Amino acid sequence: MGSVFFFLHTASRIAPVRHRFQPLVVRPKILLVFVTRFEESKAMLQGIAHYERSHRPWAAFLDDEARAEGDRQWLLSKKWHGVISRHTTPALVRACAVRRIPLVDLNDNPPFPGIPKIRPDNVAVGHLGAEHFIERGFRSLGFSGFGNERWACERRDGFAEAAHLGGAACSVFDVDWPGDLTPAWDARQMLLLTRWLRRLPKPSAVMACNDLRALQVVSAAQSAGFLVPEEIAILGANNDLIRCELAYPALSSVATNNFQSGYQAASLLDLLLSGVKPLATDVRIEPSKVVTRHSTDVLAIADRNTAAALGFIREHACSGISVAEVVRNAHASRAQLEKNFRRYIGRSPQAEIRRVQLAKIRQLLSETDFPLKKIAELTGFEHPEYLSVIFKRLSGISPGAYRKKSQQRPV
Repeated sequence: MGSVFFFLHTASRIAPVRHRFQPLVVRPKILLVFVTRFEESKAMLQGIAHYERSHRPWAAFLDDEARAEGDRQWLLSKKWHGVISRHTTPALVRACAVRRIPLVDLNDNPPFPGIPKIRPDNVAVGHLGAEHFIERGFRSLGFSGFGNERWACERRDGFAEAAHLGGAACSVFDVDWPGDLTPAWDARQMLLLTRWLRRLPKPSAVMACNDLRALQVVSAAQSAGFLVPEEIAILGANNDLIRCELAYPALSSVATNNFQSGYQAASLLDLLLSGVKPLATDVRIEPSKVVTRHSTDVLAIADRNTAAALGFIREHACSGISVAEVVRNAHASRAQLEKNFRRYIGRSPQAEIRRVQLAKIRQLLSETDFPLKKIAELTGFEHPEYLSVIFKRLSGISPGAYRKKSQQRPV
């Protein structure tokens, strides 16, 4: 009896000491199904990571080739507590349902019954595109997309609605997306798009359902001899940075908020892991903004000579051109060109040359560590001292101070 009593007594004395140590927290094992070569996937993953860092930690595994969408072994390989997928398939939905694994879908396709979904607000994407053009004075608008894709039709309908509300005419040219881009299909699109663009009044502004389609519109416009953006301004969607920056001219695009999509998907999965049923299961994320590049950086101008002069300035301003060269390429008298510039854009040809140079200088100061001499060479200034004088007079700040301010990182 004494030994038994001693054991119980000892246990009662040890127990409070044991409770002073926190129990180990089991981190949920989360499978992330993303193809990381897609830019939007990377932004979504950043949003997921940001949520995870600011809430409870996860043990996340990245399936960066999306093999889990069709391979059951990925779900059998570990005891997953949850899945976030950008490439959700019926097979993945069924596999998660059988194993009772919470799944959040980030694919921009129709929702699966009972599966929470995060996707872009495609109607708002279209609205933003039409408003971008209307603010620039365009009254003839067009939209080209894929009639067999629901997300593209939603963007089209939002664009047409905003065009109607803004009092602008809207022409639509849709085709069926074959599922893969082939040379034969692309060549056929050039022919069809060229025919459509020729029927539009000039100037016109065209939005495409995504950046891939927008690049086809750019190629078709240029092959037909139209000035982009002076006669046809062109806008994409999704803001695929590589496609947009490598295009000529650089492509403006409606930026979807992929970071926020990822963050909200993580938040939604966290609720499911806690046993809470979310109030909303089809969440639409508003687009963030229109990223303006050269393909829409223009006002609607009916006069072709003025439009040609603006195009020449945008292409050659950083080569150190003079107003006399602009006049020669516009095939108009200097007096007429000066008059039309002030009428349509509210400044002289010389002021427009400086505006384009200034925009390029700001970009180089913000994005590179080039010395001022190199920036002067790239923007048409013979002497860096003169560049500094012009920059400070027009910006109210020296190039060095602008670079320091623009390259500051938030703490």
